[in-house]
Amino acid sequence: MTRHGELGTALHRWRDRIAPAEAGLPAGEPGRTAGLRHEELAQLTGLSVDYLVRLEEGRATSPSVQVLTALARALRLSDDERRHLFLLAGQSPPALGRVSDHIPPSVRRLLGRLPGTPLGVHDAAWNLITWNPLWAALLGDPAAAPGRGRNAAWLHFTGRPGRISHTVEQEARFEAALVADLRSATVHYPTDVRLRFLIGELRRVSNRFAVLWNSRITDSHDTGTRTIHHPDVGPVTVDCDTLTVPGCDLRIAAYSAAPGTDAADKLRLLDVIGTEMTGMAELTDMSEMARGPATAAAPATNPVVDDPGHTPDAGSGSGHDPGPGPGSSPTAAPEPADR
Repeated sequence: MTRHGELGTALHRWRDRIAPAEAGLPAGEPGRTAGLRHEELAQLTGLSVDYLVRLEEGRATSPSVQVLTALARALRLSDDERRHLFLLAGQSPPALGRVSDHIPPSVRRLLGRLPGTPLGVHDAAWNLITWNPLWAALLGDPAAAPGRGRNAAWLHFTGRPGRISHTVEQEARFEAALVADLRSATVHYPTDVRLRFLIGELRRVSNRFAVLWNSRITDSHDTGTRTIHHPDVGPVTVDCDTLTVPGCDLRIAAYSAAPGTDAADKLRLLDVIGTEMTGMAELTDMSEMARGPATAAAPATNPVVDDPGHTPDAGSGSGHDPGPGPGSSPTAAPEPADR
């Protein structure tokens, strides 16, 4: 069997083992054949059905790195399987260990179906990569914040002004959970230089972060209340939940208020006037702007360049700022994160 035939066989085998429900799709009618159909895989990857068929039949022989990456994500391949996929396609496997800002289609659908809830999606390093209009209306539009201005840990530990206030107990738990998350990220993504630079800078500029980091503290996010001081509607006290997405280390911060409360009324008001002010009807994706103003103006790169029938995935790109953030010294060397 040729290499292209082996690629098609492997893709077929991986497609057959994934149930639609596992990929966040409707389960389908009873008695249907196992696995994903071509149409369903096309929906998950943004590739056309015709292109997927040609790949499995060995008639499309040069899939790009973007195509292979989309397939590996949709088919939920392990690291070894992902490497095997790239080798079968004649591509060099990309280096592993970098924090991803990819947002699965199932998560995007979830966010789109909760319009009355402020939602912000963060990567494993706590960079805000996507939010909905109500998040921007409640907390301020993150689009105006460059680089580390969208990193929750950097904003908190460097004392940047914000609208959220915590009690002493809430702040202690929030800080412990942030530090624990970043420590976990260095284990999952050991070669991510930007992540390690962020942690080194935080240890340098924040004594509180350095103490928590050196203490090897472990904690997790819990449901709690937050008071958000909005310039137009006043204080809004909401419940805060942090949801994790298995397999991709995303953190979804969700704010909600009990029905009939003053906070619920204020959220409904912001849901109306916030959308009118920002003019946003869809989720705002910061995958291009997350690297700073210099790259935000660059033309978008199509993630699937060799399939004319694809739908671009707006979730690709990096969510990190490679250089020193606000308030840091551009000449100071970062302290190693693993001491």
